[in-house]
Amino acid sequence: ALAERYRVYVPERRGHGHTPDVEGAFTTEAMAGDTIAFLESLHIGPARLVGWSDGALVGVRVALRRPDLVRKLVLIGQYLTRDGATAAAKAFIETPAVSLAEIFGPSYALTSPDGPDHLPVFLDKLSAMWRGEPDIELAALGDLAMPVLVLQGDDDAVRIEHSLAVARALPDAQLAVVPCASHALPVERPALLNQILMDFLADEQPAKFMPLGALADG
Repeated sequence: ALAERYRVYVPERRGHGHTPDVEGAFTTEAMAGDTIAFLESLHIGPARLVGWSDGALVGVRVALRRPDLVRKLVLIGQYLTRDGATAAAKAFIETPAVSLAEIFGPSYALTSPDGPDHLPVFLDKLSAMWRGEPDIELAALGDLAMPVLVLQGDDDAVRIEHSLAVARALPDAQLAVVPCASHALPVERPALLNQILMDFLADEQPAKFMPLGALADG
């Protein structure tokens, strides 16, 4: 759907998808550096940057470090401080009820150039990153002048109150909570998500008939 209107780039994070792992711990700060290098090498900034889950943290860090490279920013299903996580999300990170190997193992074996034997290393690094991040102060968001869409499912890993606080901390934000959707919102409600993204990413925003300042009321 996005490719009908835009040229879409889908860079993979280090160790994810078809991209090999590198030495050292996973951090979204390092992955933001990778993304900045990607944007610079292809000369495609300022870009409309969309990030889901950990990718949303990468997107925020890119925007904070290089706002000149980000035209619009979409954050899907991600808290920016650890107190923004739901109780269920915190429990999953500490003691997942379902093995991470069961969730990620099959797709990892199909795509990773590191091979299935590297999966335990990948999962250890991923789990350590989840336990140690995120730590982005909401006050820093006031420096982001570009339009930002804060988006989550109503049964997501993010406390809705936290997403509201994030939106209020941003100078130019929109907030959307999608019903009947979990942390897997892009998989569960793709058509609805695509419509929301297309509306937000467009240069001309849909007109508001009765704006009454819900985001402005603290």
